[in-house]
Amino acid sequence: MGADPVWFLQLRRSLHQGAARFDLDLQVTAAGRRLALVGPSGAGKTQALKLIAGIDRADAARVRIDGHWLEDSERGLRLPPQARRLGVVFQDFALFPHLSVRQNIAFAGRRGWRNPARDAGGPAVERWLSAFGLAPVAELYPPQLSGGQRQRTALARALVTEPRALLLDEPFAALDRGLREALRAELRALLADLALPMLLITHDEEDLRVLDAEPVRIEAGRVRRESP
Repeated sequence: MGADPVWFLQLRRSLHQGAARFDLDLQVTAAGRRLALVGPSGAGKTQALKLIAGIDRADAARVRIDGHWLEDSERGLRLPPQARRLGVVFQDFALFPHLSVRQNIAFAGRRGWRNPARDAGGPAVERWLSAFGLAPVAELYPPQLSGGQRQRTALARALVTEPRALLLDEPFAALDRGLREALRAELRALLADLALPMLLITHDEEDLRVLDAEPVRIEAGRVRRESP
């Protein structure tokens, strides 16, 4: 008997806005550790990521990543987002503008909603400040950072809790070409070092090539079946 696939995803959700209706119905099984959801805007890629992360609630879902069950509506299992231990980075990075780089990273490791102290630290925070070259800007705030520094801060915040997988929603889309190339290479090296499963949402074929991600092409809420 072969090993379980790294990604086992069954997601269903119906969304209504006025008279319009959108049905997401995805079934994905993949053995590779790097997976990419690819498709046009409005195909349901970001909605799928939010369901996997537990940020939104599916009508029905079965989610297993690298052998860990995160949700199975048939069995009444649904872990809350924090218990899923997934590092999530959104396209706009979703940093807290009133918190420094250090506080943004430290926030991920806290329980509750109290802001970390300005001198928040600890080995994990210091590790990622150093790894991403953020120590010199640790006391600055997101509006004071470059696009690359904001992205590195978002990645550091996603990694500080030692997640079981990374979920990345168009992580390079807001960056210029030169910076995209540099940060793709950084992420590739990081994934090789950590051996973390990664789910990437992208519309850029270069992301797939550099990160060696297996594409799953989505259209209108469903996996597109390739013609023979």
